[in-house]
Amino acid sequence: MMCENCGKNPATTHLKTVLNGVVEEKHLCSYCAANNGYGNVGGLSLTNMLASMFGESVSRGKPISKRCKCCGASFSDIAQSGRVGCSECYTTFRNELLPSLNRLHGKAIHIGNTPVEEKNEDSLEERIKKLKKQLADAIKAEEFEKAAELRDEIRGLEGEENNA
Repeated sequence: MMCENCGKNPATTHLKTVLNGVVEEKHLCSYCAANNGYGNVGGLSLTNMLASMFGESVSRGKPISKRCKCCGASFSDIAQSGRVGCSECYTTFRNELLPSLNRLHGKAIHIGNTPVEEKNEDSLEERIKKLKKQLADAIKAEEFEKAAELRDEIRGLEGEENNA
């Protein structure tokens, strides 16, 4: 099959579009396909595919309204490269990045690793949370003396937390 556009070269790109139930087919050589903007998979370059993953098309030519104060990156730059410029970008582009982060990682909150020296010691907040769970369990089991001890310990820790 020859190219429908130039009629000189064999057709290597075959396009099928359906618009309002009407099917239209085009058969183009690689040169004519590239000249008509069909040189990339599905009409999208790798850059635009990455950008669409972040919910923005680079080729739309939208004016860039927001830039990161720290590194100067725009959301288009992040979408194009697939990489966030700096830690401040997460704050600047939070609303734009949130759906992608949730989709890719299942959550948008970074937990991180605890340094070795801190792994053995729970934070004050975590200790209070654990004690409150133990208190609820003691009340369920009707161990009221233990519950009173836990209550007093929680109050003491909450006092430390408020003084800190």
